[in-house]
Amino acid sequence: MIPSQLTEELQKLGRDESDGELILNSRKDIWCLHIFHGKLLYATNEYHRARRWDRALRQHCPKWNWGADFAQLMDHQHWEYQLLDLGINHKRLSLIQAKLIVRSIIQECLFELSNQADFKETWKTCSRDVSPLCNLIALSSPETYTIFNKVAKMQEKWHAAGLGYLSPTLGPTLKQESNLQATAPNVKQEIDPQALPISDKYLNANFTLWDIAFLVDKSVIEVTLSLISLVEKGVLQFQRVPDLPISAFVQPLAGVSVQRASTAQPSSAQLAQFNQKQPLIACIDDSPVLTHTLRKILASAGYQVLSIPEPMRGFSQLIEHKPDLILLDLLLPNADGYSICKFLRDTPAFKETPIVILTAKSGSIDRTRAQLAGATEFLTKPPRAEELLQIVRKYL
Repeated sequence: MIPSQLTEELQKLGRDESDGELILNSRKDIWCLHIFHGKLLYATNEYHRARRWDRALRQHCPKWNWGADFAQLMDHQHWEYQLLDLGINHKRLSLIQAKLIVRSIIQECLFELSNQADFKETWKTCSRDVSPLCNLIALSSPETYTIFNKVAKMQEKWHAAGLGYLSPTLGPTLKQESNLQATAPNVKQEIDPQALPISDKYLNANFTLWDIAFLVDKSVIEVTLSLISLVEKGVLQFQRVPDLPISAFVQPLAGVSVQRASTAQPSSAQLAQFNQKQPLIACIDDSPVLTHTLRKILASAGYQVLSIPEPMRGFSQLIEHKPDLILLDLLLPNADGYSICKFLRDTPAFKETPIVILTAKSGSIDRTRAQLAGATEFLTKPPRAEELLQIVRKYL
């Protein structure tokens, strides 16, 4: 669990609007919490520093070629939040994307930190050579407490599952030889790839448990538990995985792409290919009947569906899951569909997201008003399956 003294220290730094670094030194490792105007801006740990950053970027901003911007940094010691600052100012990513990256990385660091029995705190005052925009992506006290609660619940489940002796930074690897037969200790044990809970392409010590959880879209607890039986059978082991080299991403010369030096490490392109997922469609509608109909049509066609009965309360879900297309009903409780459409369109994260209006009204005035609000398409409800899928496939 996260010690109470850490919570108290962050509260004090928040009240004082301090700038600096809160260094947490355990017997095994060192973490650094970067504070900007009293808010938690970033967290670093030298072990898997680049790997953690790359994983968060592929999750929340996969199109940003951040390696091309790395050479512009004056100070490479604090390159992560300086890159975020640079990316926001150059419109490489939105404020929402930057905040999601910060949240993901801080949550992982705090989870690993909470596995340590004790640590010493050291405060180092220092200024930040970043723009005021970083104040918008830094986590406020309520946001930090939300992260703390998530980490506490993860820790509780992790230990309840008997995984307290493991770290998600370890990489599972299949053993090449088995000593099960004493008379022939060097005989290779045959492993049926179809019987493995996870593809054997991830079980080669190139991927950490964090990496695999992201790539297969499961929780790190679920992934780890699925592999324990293989460890007990003696066919799999956990071992330390090296960090990804920064040189694999940085482009020192314009137009020149630097390739990974080691063939043992998977490329970002390969990792991205492993992470291909079915498109996610958000249905903003308060009608359970219509929502069920839409889900049935879309799910049968292979799409993921996110149901949101109340748009404003569900806005955080939209931000978190970033759907590929939004189906929006005009008649919503305590909300005007046209206003919601305009609000979504004015939000950077959904500026280019297709928004399809669903309504029983199909007059020219309604269509014009929907277009002025930023709607991409206009679909009369209840929609026919063929018509709905035709529109979805048009934009996905």
